Amino acid sequence: MKGPKRPIHTASTWFRRQPPQMKAFVGVSCGVMALLFLRMVVHNHDNLFVAAEAVHALGISILIYKLTKENSCAGLSLKTQELTALFLAVRLYCSFVMEYDIHTLLDLATLVTTLWVIYMMRLILNSSYMDDKDNFSIHYVVLPCAALSFLIHPATTHHIVNRILWAFCVYLEAVSVLPQLRVMQNTKIIEPFTAHYVFALGIARFLSCAHWVLQVIDTRGRLLTALGYGLWPSMVLLSEIVQTFILADFCYYYVKSLFGGQLVLRLPSGVV
Repeated sequence: MKGPKRPIHTASTWFRRQPPQMKAFVGVSCGVMALLFLRMVVHNHDNLFVAAEAVHALGISILIYKLTKENSCAGLSLKTQELTALFLAVRLYCSFVMEYDIHTLLDLATLVTTLWVIYMMRLILNSSYMDDKDNFSIHYVVLPCAALSFLIHPATTHHIVNRILWAFCVYLEAVSVLPQLRVMQNTKIIEPFTAHYVFALGIARFLSCAHWVLQVIDTRGRLLTALGYGLWPSMVLLSEIVQTFILADFCYYYVKSLFGGQLVLRLPSGVV
């Protein structure tokens, strides 16, 4: 006789059978409930941004552990790491010349570790790098982000070059994970450390998005005015939302796999 099905299995089976509109509604509803929960338990919403940086650092730490323990970079996208280093370097420069604070130090630490990961993948563990799977053309994201930053950027008193660079790093961060998702789409089977790393990125993006959304709600939209005028404030918020939704599908299958006791994540066709 078959034992009773686990609640998580029943829920995931029901969810898979729903039409795309219902799946979108459930996803948005879960996101709204998570935001309400964070609003109740986190009184200083700036802590959410710090938490996002900390979770990102945790994801990088998992990556470093994988590289040193397994001596392999299989399943990782070098292009995502290079895009990450690019937007971090630009943001670090902008932080130094525009608004130096604690986030500058966090970005510096993350950039140093990301450069170390790139060094390991390019020179030390190059034989295990899956170049044929990491086939996302990065000019498809870099060039549109650069063009968009020329058109829509902050309207502050800083030099125009610095404002354009700040917009560029905001847009690039939103899509920097796309090459990693392409690698996972090509391989379908994702080993634990890579899955943990990408899930940490998803959580970091959600916390960062929650920081901005809750700040906008609490200030009744005055934060958007403080960021400037025109389309820039809306683009900042939209970038945060986009990078959260890009990873939402993967995070769902990660949690489902975790509750199902699977050590290796297997993605069905059409995911990411």
